[in-house]
Amino acid sequence: MHIANVTGGEQKQALAASTLAFTVCFAVWTIFSIIGLKIKMQLGLTDTEFGILVATPILTGSLSRIFLGVWADQYGGRIIYTFQMIVTALAAFLLTKVTTYPMFLVAALGVGLAGGSFAVGISYVSTWYPKERQGTALGIFGMGNVGSAVTTFGAPFLLILMDGQWQGVAQIYSVVLLITAILFYICTKDDPALRDRRERGVSHATFIEQMAPLKNMQVWRFSLYYFFVFGAFVALALWLPHYYIGAYGLDIKTAGMLTAAYALPGSVFRALGGWLSDKIGARRVMYWTFGVCVACTFIMSYPATDYTVAGIDGPISFNITIPLGLFVFLTIVLGFFMSLGKAAVYKHIPVYYPGHVGSVGGVVGMIGGLGGFFLPIAFGVMNDVIGVWTSCFMLLTILIGIALVWMHFAIVRMDRRDMPGLKGPRYLPELDDINNEKQA
Repeated sequence: MHIANVTGGEQKQALAASTLAFTVCFAVWTIFSIIGLKIKMQLGLTDTEFGILVATPILTGSLSRIFLGVWADQYGGRIIYTFQMIVTALAAFLLTKVTTYPMFLVAALGVGLAGGSFAVGISYVSTWYPKERQGTALGIFGMGNVGSAVTTFGAPFLLILMDGQWQGVAQIYSVVLLITAILFYICTKDDPALRDRRERGVSHATFIEQMAPLKNMQVWRFSLYYFFVFGAFVALALWLPHYYIGAYGLDIKTAGMLTAAYALPGSVFRALGGWLSDKIGARRVMYWTFGVCVACTFIMSYPATDYTVAGIDGPISFNITIPLGLFVFLTIVLGFFMSLGKAAVYKHIPVYYPGHVGSVGGVVGMIGGLGGFFLPIAFGVMNDVIGVWTSCFMLLTILIGIALVWMHFAIVRMDRRDMPGLKGPRYLPELDDINNEKQA
């Protein structure tokens, strides 16, 4: 199946440009994971204040997704995408001019608009592909999450080249984003849905009409899934550099590289998740995602513990903690399955809500992004109050468990609704019963 009046070259061009733009936006969106450490030392912030700082851009990026997604459906993703990048580039540059903590928070709100690019891109890319290929296409687009790895890996080296001056890093990011906005507008075309409406003289749906699907509980269930697979992904991408420095005593460069080892598979395998969702079903991918992730976070939740036992020559003290190598391996596995889950969640949306991809995708993305806002703050508060570094993974284990249980019972309920026979006795008929029925 092909979209009318759309060539394969145009599809690839739209997908490539959107993915590149999303990568740059995501790199800007997570910039505080690195420069935030310098700002923390500059202002003498607590872990809670640091958590609020790195999470503030995530708040704007999350809340803006619903409006940007609707506008993309109404006015076309090309113009909205370009506008969003230009405004974000300006905010990133102005960030370098502030000096107080409250003003840093205000500037961070502007930088956070970079995160809204996801809802725009989802709306724009989905209109270029038929349903049977949307999972793969959106999975490839979602690989733009690799921007977080670009920041956690590259920004520390850029920081060194700038002699530790974080302002230079932010200014370079703003210039790169502005150039990306210009190139995106030049290299792309208006999406097919917008062109079709213009040709037929049909006006776009109103904001209220676009929001109609939100009355369905299913949308909010998808949002909870994304709260973990995306929100927790972003939260850990922001938190892990600080975690490695505090829990394992590593330097900022090593911490950034190890965080990139988590963020990279958490991004690049999203295309694989989209392909698997097209081939074996998004539901099965989600079961694998939640099952493996809850196992990983449960193991990572084990706190470092000091033990003292009696020995022949006196008491013997030792410490039990997760070895750094094992911890890094678990983060890589966690990132990989989060990547698959992110694609699987968004495979559902154009299938169930083909005319409301921007609005539904925006809401799901908003809730997911709010996970990236609230979770770093929760991590910081738990660190300050409980004093246990692994408490962040304890929280994630509970969160995944809730999502897994809700998903399972929702699927069982849908299966019984579609197949009433499943509502009957829970046992299978005995062989004698079957024979008796045949004889009768």
